[in-house]
Amino acid sequence: MPRQRRKLTATQVKAAIDPGRYSDGGGLYLNITRGGSKSWAYIWTRNGRRREMGLGSYKDISLADARDLADQCRIDIRNGLDPIQERKKSDEPFFVDCVEVFLAAKESGWKNAKHRYQWRTTLMTYAKPLHGLKVSEITTPDVLKVLQPIWLSKHETASRLRGRIEAVLDYSKAMGWRDGENPALWRGNLKSLLPARSRSQTVVHHPAIEIDDLPAFMSELRNREAIAARLLEFIILTASRSGEARGATHDEFDLIRGEWTIPASRMKMGKAHTVPLSPRAIEIVQMFKEKPIGDFLFTNPAGLKEYSVNATMALLRRMGRRDITTHGFRSTFRDWAGDRTNFQRETIEAALAHGLKNKVEAAYRRSSAIEKRRMLMIAWAEYCDGSGSARILSFPSQA
Repeated sequence: MPRQRRKLTATQVKAAIDPGRYSDGGGLYLNITRGGSKSWAYIWTRNGRRREMGLGSYKDISLADARDLADQCRIDIRNGLDPIQERKKSDEPFFVDCVEVFLAAKESGWKNAKHRYQWRTTLMTYAKPLHGLKVSEITTPDVLKVLQPIWLSKHETASRLRGRIEAVLDYSKAMGWRDGENPALWRGNLKSLLPARSRSQTVVHHPAIEIDDLPAFMSELRNREAIAARLLEFIILTASRSGEARGATHDEFDLIRGEWTIPASRMKMGKAHTVPLSPRAIEIVQMFKEKPIGDFLFTNPAGLKEYSVNATMALLRRMGRRDITTHGFRSTFRDWAGDRTNFQRETIEAALAHGLKNKVEAAYRRSSAIEKRRMLMIAWAEYCDGSGSARILSFPSQA
């Protein structure tokens, strides 16, 4: 004889106040705690083991709703399924939703706003093929589809992306949304499917302007009034990376000392870098500090935000210079300083904020030698405007 169901009435459920467990039949129970709170539970036995799953608070779920949920549990059991696991699947987020939950949980511990921005941008831009997949459905082939298109051309980005996907999927496993090995794992997994870093990583030569063509180019650039033109001129004069200049804020400049200090959080090598400024570079900084329009020195008027990486490249295209890149001006500076001057290699490398493997060079850099670099940047600025000598005498090594 089948067990009686629907033992309780809505009135009884509402009136019940004594702590205990009240059966509605068929495995559905109303639980009342000593504190008076009421909730629903479904209890069943599987392979001799008693299982229990909470269905929610009485405040949120009526007797009729609880019976519907219990009916679904019975259907799952009849089909050989585990109601608890099935509910986890229904609660399981898509990858894009998991990214949002993961970032919300982690971002408060990241002091660097740029770090937070990079994590979000990388996962939202390059991991789009994963966005519509449930986290438990993502497999190694799915991750490969994301990484392979950029593994050779953007190796550093792809490597960081892989690590970030792995972190999100690790988080989803900890939340109970997926089981098994992480499909973005490197060792024992993707390492055997993707080219090793040493094989895939090639030196990217950014098209650069010829040394002798630079003064004429700078003259043309200075005749342009756009903010992007001043941004590009500043990048060239400081031999800085595009992102370092685009993200420069007003408080990074000390015009009394004539210096720009980029915090470690914005440097590629993770170490603060001080750039001695030439008179023309100082003039550009003063130009924008006198009438600031946003947090950044070179604030994009459209949205009062940082200029995008494409801003100076678009300017170069308008100038008819599709043959060169913004980053290429660092190469031109390096060639000029190495071939046309007698400045020490250590001074040149320090000006470029390059990592130095040699311990002696590293010690030299730590000592800053700021005045030597100041003379180098002044000489570079003079060459850029066509007034500098092609040969510069270096300082004595112990000066």
